[in-house]
Amino acid sequence: MMVSTKSGPVREPIADRMYKVLLDQFIAGERVAGSPLNIGALSRELDVSQTPLREALARLEHTGLVRREALKGYRVADALSDREIGKLFEARAVLEPALTLEAGLRTTPEFLETLGAAVDELDHSASSADTRAEGFQHYWRADDAFHRLIAAQSGNPFLEQALLALGGHVQRFRMFSKRGQTGAGHAAGEHRLIHQALERRDAEGAAELMRRHLAEAKDRILAPGAR
Repeated sequence: MMVSTKSGPVREPIADRMYKVLLDQFIAGERVAGSPLNIGALSRELDVSQTPLREALARLEHTGLVRREALKGYRVADALSDREIGKLFEARAVLEPALTLEAGLRTTPEFLETLGAAVDELDHSASSADTRAEGFQHYWRADDAFHRLIAAQSGNPFLEQALLALGGHVQRFRMFSKRGQTGAGHAAGEHRLIHQALERRDAEGAAELMRRHLAEAKDRILAPGAR
């Protein structure tokens, strides 16, 4: 893949390309939780040398999506248990309402416009998030952008970094939990309500809506029959 710059096209590093290829395969469900990632086999399958693959797998290990075991090599991370999912949402419920409150006190027209675009993307992807890999990827990236935008707007780099540190676990949950339904339609509406509260400069209301969104998302995921 070529990337254009002012000085001309620059070839994308192979390790970066392999990172994206493997990540897309995880999103599409082509490599399931717990499956081995043999570097030799991957090298032959993807027709690249082992060095960029090792770099890509090391980066994926840092996100939590890949695990490395002594004498065994790499494998795709296991799915989160119900208990781990509950604890992950508890951690988010501590951080994200506070981030939303701070962002609500610092809104700008540019921030609200960008956040609104992320909500529109969530709306557009909701109908296909549970039926098509591309739709799920679209939905997941829009959802991730929404939460990251709010964190960045908070003006609190310590809270923001704490949330970003959970990013790999959130990705792992999304990709490998095999719950069957994203609840995309409900989630898109909940995100829009948060955006509307921020537009009204109702920081406390937006924070409460974020808290409610996370609680309802956890309930949908862990409800009997959600698997």
